[in-house]
Amino acid sequence: MPELAAQVLAPPYDVLNTEEARSRALNRPWSFLHISKPEIDLPEGTDPYDPAVYAKAHENFANMLKRGVLKRDPQPCYYVYRLIMGAHKQTGIVAVASVADYDKNRIRKHEFTRPDKEDDRVRQIDTLNAQTGPVFLTYPRSRTLDAIVNQIVVGMPEVDVTADDGVRHTLWVVRDAAQVEAVTKRFNIMPCLYIADGHHRSAAASRVAAARKASNPKHNGTESYNYFLSVIFPDNQMQILDYNRVVKDLNGLDREAFLRQVASAFAVQPEAATVRPRRTGEFGMYLREQWYRLTIYPTRIPPNDPVRRLDVSLLQQNLLSPILAIGDPRRDKRIDFVGGIRGLEELERRVNSGEMAVAFSLFPTSIQDMMAVADADKVMPPKSTWFEPKLADGLVSHVLD
Repeated sequence: MPELAAQVLAPPYDVLNTEEARSRALNRPWSFLHISKPEIDLPEGTDPYDPAVYAKAHENFANMLKRGVLKRDPQPCYYVYRLIMGAHKQTGIVAVASVADYDKNRIRKHEFTRPDKEDDRVRQIDTLNAQTGPVFLTYPRSRTLDAIVNQIVVGMPEVDVTADDGVRHTLWVVRDAAQVEAVTKRFNIMPCLYIADGHHRSAAASRVAAARKASNPKHNGTESYNYFLSVIFPDNQMQILDYNRVVKDLNGLDREAFLRQVASAFAVQPEAATVRPRRTGEFGMYLREQWYRLTIYPTRIPPNDPVRRLDVSLLQQNLLSPILAIGDPRRDKRIDFVGGIRGLEELERRVNSGEMAVAFSLFPTSIQDMMAVADADKVMPPKSTWFEPKLADGLVSHVLD
C-alpha cells in the first residue's frame, strides 16, 4: 500500500547491526527490517544464521502480502526510482536483470565475495522464494533512456516518502506498453552493465537459479528465478564518496621517523585545517592533532594498471604496507575504514580519542575507474567505494514463482 510506504521503508540489510535494526523497527510492525533482519523478532542472542531466522522472515513476508501491506503487480512492469539526498539527485530504473548475463560477465563485477555472505543470501532467497534486496547497477549514460525517464517522472508517483535520514525516495510505476518496450529495447542493446553494490546478492541469485534449473526438468529460461532484482542508474548520476582509513599504531615508529619514511614516496606539507584531497594522487593525513597534505610522486603511479593506479592502491602500496605493515587490509585488525558520509571530523575524533594513531583521507574513486577495473576483469581493493545515497529495502521485491 503506497500510504504505508513510510512505515515499510528500511535501510539495506547490511548497513545495520541487529541492535540498530531492533531499535529502528520498534513500534513499527510493517518495517521491512522484520524481513531483512528478522532476528529482531526472536530472542536476543539468536544467531542471525539460525534456520529459525529465515523461517521468521518467510512468516513476516507472507503476512505482509496477506494483509495487503505489500501488493503484487498484476502485470510485468518497470519502475522509475528517484533518490534525492541534499543537492544530489539520481534517477534509475527498477528491473529484473538476467542471471545468464551475470554468469557470462555482461553484468560486470569488481569485488570478491565471501562464501558465508553468499550462503546467507541464498538461504534468504530460497526460504522467502523472493529477492527482497535490489542489486545496485550502473550503465554508461543513454540519452534515449534519459528521454524516456523524463517522460515518466512528470506523472504522479506511486510512492513519495522521505526516510529518517532525510533521503527522499520516489517511485513511479511504468505500465505503458510502449514505454516498457522502449526501455527493454535500449537495455538489450547495451554491451554491458556494472555492479556498483550488491555482489553477494547477485552471486546468490545466480546460485539459486542454477539449483532451480537443475531440479526443473521443464526449465525453459523464462522462469522468474532466471532474473534478479536490480536498480539501474546512469553512470553520470552516480555519487561515490571518499572511503577513508584509520590505523591503530605507527608500527613501532616515533612521529619523526614515521614522517621521514612517508616522505620517501610523498611530498609532505603540514596544513592548518582539515585536508580533503582535491584530486587523485593527493591524500590527507591526520597525526597528533596535525593535518598534512600528502602528494604522491608521479614516478610511483603505475601508468597502465587500472587497479594499481587507484588512490586506495597507491596508499596501500606506498605507505600502509611498507611503513605500517598493513599487509592484508581485509583481515588486519589494526586498520579500520570510515565512510565519507561521516565526515573528516570522524577521523579527527578517532585519532584524538587515542583509539587510533593516524588517519588518512582519500579522494573518491571515480565511477569510470570502477568500470575500468570491471572491464579488465579485475578486482577493486577492499573498501574502495562508498555509494550514497543507499537504496531502500521494501519498496520493490521480486517473487520467484
